[in-house]
Amino acid sequence: MIQFSPPHIDKKIIDEVIDSLKSGWITTGPKTKLFEKRITEYCGNQNTLCVSSATAGLELVLRWFGVGPCDEVIVPTYTYCATANVVAHCGAKPVMVDIGEDFNINTKNILKAINKNTKVIIPVDLAGFPCDYDEIYNVVEKKKSLFEPTGEIQKKLERILILSDAAHSLGAVYKNKKTGNLADISVFSFHAVKNLTTAEGGAIAFNLPQPFNNEEIYNYFNIYTLHGQNKDALAKTKIGNWKYDVIMPGYKANMPDILAAIGLIELERYEREILPKRKFIFDTYKNILSSYNWAIIPEYENGIKISSYHVFLLRIKDISEETRDSIISRIFEKQVSVNVHFQPLPLLSYYKNNGYNINDYPISYKKYANVISLPVYYNLSEEQISVVTHAVIDSVEEELNS
Repeated sequence: MIQFSPPHIDKKIIDEVIDSLKSGWITTGPKTKLFEKRITEYCGNQNTLCVSSATAGLELVLRWFGVGPCDEVIVPTYTYCATANVVAHCGAKPVMVDIGEDFNINTKNILKAINKNTKVIIPVDLAGFPCDYDEIYNVVEKKKSLFEPTGEIQKKLERILILSDAAHSLGAVYKNKKTGNLADISVFSFHAVKNLTTAEGGAIAFNLPQPFNNEEIYNYFNIYTLHGQNKDALAKTKIGNWKYDVIMPGYKANMPDILAAIGLIELERYEREILPKRKFIFDTYKNILSSYNWAIIPEYENGIKISSYHVFLLRIKDISEETRDSIISRIFEKQVSVNVHFQPLPLLSYYKNNGYNINDYPISYKKYANVISLPVYYNLSEEQISVVTHAVIDSVEEELNS
C-alpha cells in the first residue's frame, strides 16, 4: 500500500535526536532556541516562538489579543476544524465566509462580514497556497472605522488583527516574501503529516507593526506558554538562578528540544531538498493528469504566489460527492492511499448543531464534493508516483463508465 503522507525520518534525524537524549536536554533548551532563530532567518519575520502545536499557537494569540465573548473572528469555511475551534475555546463567535476559486478565503466575503464586533481575521493558506494578503490588509483598512478596541493591545493596533493560519505553507511565497512575513502574526504546524515535521509542534511567527516591539512580545509569550513562570529550565541552570516567579496564569505549550532536533535537520535541507522534491511530484501529477478532460488541476504557482506544495488537490469535473467517495474507494482497492482536505466546517456536527448551514457556502461545498488529495511526500519514488496516477486514472474512468 502506498501511504498518503508518512514522515521523513532518516539517520541524520535519528542521530540528532539521540544527541538530544544524550545531552540531557529533552525539554525546552538550546536546540529549541536555535530552531526558533533558524525559522526567523528563513521566513524573514521579526521573532519566532516554538510551541507544542499550531492549535495552541492560534489560541494563545487570540487570548493575548483579548478575544472573548461578544467578539467575532472571521475564518474560511474550508479549513480544518482547529481554525474555528480555537475561536470557540475563547468564547468568541467564528464567523465563516466562503472561499474563492483557489480554495482560500474570498476577500469580498471578508468585506461583507466585518462589523464592530470583528476583532481578528484568520486567513488559511490552504494546501500551501498563500492567501491574498495585500487584499486582506486593504479590506481591514477600509473597515478600520468600525473597529471598537477593548484592552490596551487592541487599542495599540487600532484595527483588526490578521492572524495567518500558515499550518500548510512554510516556505510558500507571496510577492517575493515568505509566509511568516505576510501577516501580523502567522502560525505554522510541524505535525507528522506536514512538509516539515517535528512529530508534533508548531511555531508563532511575530511580525507586528510599530509601535509593537516583537522581541518584547516574544519574551511575553515565552512566559505565557510556560504557566506564566518567568524562568524556563534553561534559565534556571545558571548558578544561583533557581528561584522563579509566576506572573500570570499561563498555559503549558512549549516545544521540547527532542522535537526541535528533528526540525533543525529538516529546516537545514528544506529549501534545497524537500521543497524541490514536492514541486517535482506536483509537476508530475499536473503533466500526466492535465491530458484528461475530467481533471481539474489545482493552482500552485502564478505570477505572485508559489505554493509550499503541501497537498495536491485534484478535482474531478462534474461529479457528485457520492461519486467522489466511490472513486476514492476504488483507488484504495488499488493499494493507494488518498484523502480529502477538508470537510467544510458546517458539515461537522458541532458547527452544524450551532446553526451553520453548508448551503450558505456553495463554493466550499462544490469544491469539497469533487476533490481528492493525492500523496505528496519526500520519499515517494517516481515508480510510486506512476502507480498513484494510474490508480487515479483507472478508478475515475471505471466510475465514470460504470
